[in-house]
Amino acid sequence: MTGPGPQLDRSVPALLVKVGRYPQHAGGLGVVRTLARRGVPVYAMVEDRFTPVALSRYLAGRVVCPTSGLEPPERLVRLLLAIGAGIGRPTVAVPTDDEAAVLLAEHAEQLAGHFLLPPVPADLPRRLASKEGLSRICERYGVPTPRAAAPADLAELLELGRRWGYPLVLKNLEAWTRLSAPVVQHTTLVRDEAQLRALVPTEGPLSVLAQEYLPADRSQDWITHLYCGAGGAVRTVFTGRKVRSWPPESGVTTRAEALWNPPLAELAAGLCEALGYSGVADLDWRLDLRDGRYKLVDFNPRTGAQFRLFESTRGVDVVRALHLDLTGRPVPAAEQRAPRSFVVGQLDLPSALCWARARRRPPPAVLPRRGVERAWLCADDPWPAAAETVRFSGTVARRLALAVRARQARAPRS
Repeated sequence: MTGPGPQLDRSVPALLVKVGRYPQHAGGLGVVRTLARRGVPVYAMVEDRFTPVALSRYLAGRVVCPTSGLEPPERLVRLLLAIGAGIGRPTVAVPTDDEAAVLLAEHAEQLAGHFLLPPVPADLPRRLASKEGLSRICERYGVPTPRAAAPADLAELLELGRRWGYPLVLKNLEAWTRLSAPVVQHTTLVRDEAQLRALVPTEGPLSVLAQEYLPADRSQDWITHLYCGAGGAVRTVFTGRKVRSWPPESGVTTRAEALWNPPLAELAAGLCEALGYSGVADLDWRLDLRDGRYKLVDFNPRTGAQFRLFESTRGVDVVRALHLDLTGRPVPAAEQRAPRSFVVGQLDLPSALCWARARRRPPPAVLPRRGVERAWLCADDPWPAAAETVRFSGTVARRLALAVRARQARAPRS
């Protein structure tokens, strides 16, 4: 199925590149579908043959190669070279995590025989993925960002909390150490010192960033997705609002809406051009209603999980733009398509319930509407959604069992 839109080079396949274990990732499935629907053969690195993306009818081939992110980079490079040799022709590599983006950039020369890669400066994805590095970049280029610090240990973190006050936002500091020595499972909102002490290791150095919390009732979450060509030339840029996330206020996007925002698009494009960034980028912003400034929260130097929220009126999204550009084809200029929204159904329901409970009113954007892009559910590709349902049910059951055992352990014995 091709339909209207730009004609991609069907002789050039794509590979979904992953480092670490996260089988329930809708963004990778989006990469497979968006390219394959334009006739591009798409291969994927998968954790096992029953991951949702491995069951997509649009997948040309799967490579079962579970990684942890603890492997030496040289071993991962050898793995990619072997996959590239197996595909047998130049292939566009599409990273869906920070580690994969860093690996591809830092070893681009070794991989160039098999893969087509954007000419990004080799050290730039690592600096952008580093929460402390991004804070320094924002300071250098005059981009607003929430106040942040990287405490060396728990004592410094506690002192920071006492000076700044709570809540605090905690994030793992670096792309690779978030897998080898994580302090938190994901971006985490810490509401008081007791929660902080229960969460953070009491001994040893910490690889964590503490970030100022911008109150939900006085801020808005915005996102920008871009594709930049050589030298930071912006080929396409999209903007939208994050409506909900899971966990609330700090987790992955569960519902978002495409809304064109020229000042934000200009701010994001200006930063990428100044950096000379090349490739797909996913930027998270928070509009601080107290001072009216958009503050950069995260710069992900790779494909974002919700990138299919955005498409131009010419049928271009950031992944299609990547393939077009790296195969020497023009990226057609066009306006952002609207109305359009993105939803991760099984996560948006608990997020909406938490939103309603906290605010004591019905949550926005719950009922189906026109132009909805669903993360999993798709009439012509149903098996990934079925596989995700099974895995999600298993995850919920395990967490409930752990909660019951923890409650039993705390209960007084007669």
